Amino acid sequence: MSVANPTLGEQPRLVFFHSPVSGNCRRVEGFLAQVLQRRRNHGTFDVVRVSEEERPDLLERFKIETLPTLVVVQNKAVKGRLERPRGCRDIEGFLAPWLH
Repeated sequence: MSVANPTLGEQPRLVFFHSPVSGNCRRVEGFLAQVLQRRRNHGTFDVVRVSEEERPDLLERFKIETLPTLVVVQNKAVKGRLERPRGCRDIEGFLAPWLH
């Protein structure tokens, strides 16, 4: 596993809980891609996409009640959660502590 910043421990994992049949989830996935594709953010997170249909057990484990939801996990602990982001600005603000 690569470490983006040794002072932070392991590379943070960004978990994107979504439903492939939701238009809002697809739109948020586009916003997320824009935020992470910016040069300074590339490689900051290990991104994991979790589909409601494929892994309902993980939605229950993380207590996800609203889709889409973004969760940051680092050092085996949930460090942040954002439900229903409205755009790139929401996502950037939420991820700011980890972005360069």
